[in-house]
Formats: sequence, C-alpha cells, structure tokens
Amino acid sequence: MHPATIRTQVTVPLHFPDGYATEARVYSFEGLADGREHLAFGLGDRARPTEPAARRPVPLVRPHSECLTGDVFGSQRCDCGPQLRESVERIADSGGYLLYLRQEGRGIGLYAKLEAYALQDAGLDTYEANLALGHREDERDYTVAAQMLTALGVDRVALLSNNPDKAAQLHRLGITVTERVTTGVFLSPANAGYLATKVTRGDHALDLSFVHD
Repeated sequence: MHPATIRTQVTVPLHFPDGYATEARVYSFEGLADGREHLAFGLGDRARPTEPAARRPVPLVRPHSECLTGDVFGSQRCDCGPQLRESVERIADSGGYLLYLRQEGRGIGLYAKLEAYALQDAGLDTYEANLALGHREDERDYTVAAQMLTALGVDRVALLSNNPDKAAQLHRLGITVTERVTTGVFLSPANAGYLATKVTRGDHALDLSFVHD
C-alpha cells in the first residue's frame, strides 16, 4: 500500500436538518490509490489538530460510502442518510473520524445503482441486482480508507460499522480494529427488504428481530 499525504485541512461547521450542529476538521489527500476525492472529517477531539495524537484514545471511525440519494435527498430505500447523521454525532461525542468515501452504490456508481433499483423493483434483491448488471455483489475497496487513516497517524480504530467486510479489509491493510461498534437500525417500509438482505447475504450486524414482534 503506497502512502498518502494530507493535502489540505480546514475547519468546517456542520449543521443537519434536525438542528444538530458540530464542528469538523476536514482533510483532503494526495496519493490515494484510486485517484478519487475522498474526505476525512475529524470530529470531537480530532477536530482540534493541535492536541498531540499520542495523548488521544483510540478513535471511533466510520468509513461511510457516499450515497447521494440517501445522504443528500433523504431516500427511504436505504439507511445511509440516518447512519451518516448518527455517525457524526457519535464520533463527535467520542472523538474520531468519519471517512466519506466516493463509492456510490457499493462501488458501482450512481447510474448503475439506479439501474439496480429498477431490477429490485422487478423482484431481485440488492446483491442479485448488482450481479445481473455484471458487477460483483460489493465492489468497495477500503485501501483508500487505510491510506487516509495512516496519513492521519492512526493505526488503531474502534470501527463504527455493521459490515464485517470493512473490518476484514482494514485488518489486511494494516489497521488494527480494536472493537466493532454497531450503528442503530433505521427501518422504513421502503427499506425493510434491503436491510434484511444485508443481514442474510452480507452478514451485517443488524438486529431486525423486533420487526416480527
């Protein structure tokens, strides 16, 4: 894994539609493996870059894959927007980083994701739809996440994710995952099947037992 370096860092105040506000230190990078414009948001104690890293506890980190429809427009077909909102607050409380990764639609891109939605409307699940379009079930690669963390001086993380593949990839890339922290369950009538498929096909740590109560 080739090293990346920090290109720019700047303080940005964040404000969400529900009124929650916090401050982030936003980092861009040079030398990322895929050449895309990924960002790291330092939150909580990591929003204050002057504190020596050695004195800080293991950061809470969420690698969050971009979802234009969910993150920006509030689409109910997934749980991405609520996960993003929850993650920012939890990381701000604990101290750590949100890595915003430009990997729309599990890495297949925005247009292909919408084509996959059309196939899901015809009866396929989210993984089957990707395969039907000639993609892998999940094409996300977390090499850039490991590069970003290394550039930030981080080699140990508490991982805020339900996805075991993120932990496995980071481990292979030299990042120690000290613990996995699950997100909340953000269920809607439109995403119930999607969440269930993430559990059965992707082994995500989501407790959907209450759905049948």
